[in-house]
Amino acid sequence: MTNRIALATSADYAELHPDERPLLDALRAAGLDPVVEVWTDPSVDWSAYDAVLLRTVWDYFWLYAEFTEWLAQLDKSGVPVLNSTDQVRWNSDKQYLLELRERGVAIVPSQVAAGACLREVVAGLAGQQIVVKPTVGGNALHTVRGVAGSPEFEQALGELPDVVYLVQPFVPEIQSDGEWSLLFFNGEFSHAVVKRPAAGDYRVQESHGGRTTPTDPPAAVLAGAQAALAASGPTPTYARVDGVVVNDRFLLMEIELIEPYLFLPQSPAAAGKLAAAVAARV
Repeated sequence: MTNRIALATSADYAELHPDERPLLDALRAAGLDPVVEVWTDPSVDWSAYDAVLLRTVWDYFWLYAEFTEWLAQLDKSGVPVLNSTDQVRWNSDKQYLLELRERGVAIVPSQVAAGACLREVVAGLAGQQIVVKPTVGGNALHTVRGVAGSPEFEQALGELPDVVYLVQPFVPEIQSDGEWSLLFFNGEFSHAVVKRPAAGDYRVQESHGGRTTPTDPPAAVLAGAQAALAASGPTPTYARVDGVVVNDRFLLMEIELIEPYLFLPQSPAAAGKLAAAVAARV
């Protein structure tokens, strides 16, 4: 009997993002029966599936309370989730970066702050180029960059919602050299890209004008990404490791274990690799 796999997506991508659709054929070729389901649809019986694969749930941080409740419902139903709900909960708040730093992973220097403490942290960095981003978020939502202590930056801070933030130095290498994304399926390296922002910007997402180039990572970059992934816990079904090279050292920016864009068009074999990784888990 063929295992039925629910691919969880958002209402905005009810048939998956076009770049993700080759995964459906790859899953069928791996002997699975994939069905795309919107995670916020209350009529879906998730327990009817043999597993749930999280894909383009790209609205989860807008609906964070609902998302964590949905994860609890999946746990209650007993259906396996890829990646696991424990991994997803841990990964949904960027404070995990500080845990990885304690485990010996080289990360972009980061402080966590909220409310009045955010003002104190920023004041202590006066004159420095910094970036402030929510610990729960994505696609550069509520992310600001500027010179700490400047009137413009103070105004930008005043317009931010009252949530918990990461405070990091701005890394100019993102503009000059780009940000790496390395993709892993069942812990095995698949492919990598370098993302570069548009001229004058610092955000590498395509929605902000960034561009992406498939690139083979140097040995040191691959080793740094592998070390970060190993420190994150049990081997996930899929992972994207993002980082930047500073002074010849790979610094982790994020490990994405929830709904990363997988750059499937940049690697024609990647959909099959992910399908094989999923098949091995169900």
